Amino acid sequence: MITSSHNPRIQRLRSLLAKRSEREEQKAFVVEGVRLAEEALQAKWLPQSVLFTSELSERGKDLVKHFAAQNVEVEEVPPSLMESVSDTETSQGLLAILPLRSLEPPATLDFIVIADAIRDPGNLGTMIRSAAAAGAQAMFLAPDTADPFAPKVVRSAMGAHFRLPLIAMDWEQIVRQCKAKKPPVQLLLSEASKGTPCWQLDLRRPLALIIGGEAEGASPKAIEAADQFITIPMPGKSESLNAAIAASILLFEVVRQRNL
Repeated sequence: MITSSHNPRIQRLRSLLAKRSEREEQKAFVVEGVRLAEEALQAKWLPQSVLFTSELSERGKDLVKHFAAQNVEVEEVPPSLMESVSDTETSQGLLAILPLRSLEPPATLDFIVIADAIRDPGNLGTMIRSAAAAGAQAMFLAPDTADPFAPKVVRSAMGAHFRLPLIAMDWEQIVRQCKAKKPPVQLLLSEASKGTPCWQLDLRRPLALIIGGEAEGASPKAIEAADQFITIPMPGKSESLNAAIAASILLFEVVRQRNL
């Protein structure tokens, strides 16, 4: 059992939870709770190590035994130490360090989401979750977007990291990737105040939905790259929608049209 907060494993956990630079350097990230650890197991994304407490549920203890049987390092810690390390207000009794890796997108891409300077971790996590649920094939992460493996993003995505390829790119790379496809992938930029209503566009064609940042909207490079603007009609005269909500509406309009 680990009892000291100065233990190297505890120090490593803290650094991975706190710093993007540490996650990138160590090529690892942290998931918390039984649900996310189960999602990782189902995706065959085995942890490097697991910490748990005696207060873990029976379901969680069974999961820890399963990891141990696959030669994953598992270690018990006191509940008070887990609380001090946890990134949540109330610890869920299990923390796992996973290798940071990117899933490979399919060779043929016709349904992409682009997060353009989405800085709020909760919004980015919800977008990842919605994109995976809608069957998007990949999410491109444009510059100035939050770290997709930050703890709050991982929690908000609810396991979607294990199903959706997340690829950081600059705008030159994004445009090149989309235009190299045959037929080319059309870049549709979500705009609150202008553009063609989403119900009137043919969203069955190969496309990439660009969702701009919460505060400042789309970046100049996103606007320059866009082939067309798309908007969500708002009869209530609101100025805009939350970025994650706008993304979800547009994603499932694509699903609706493609299933007619």
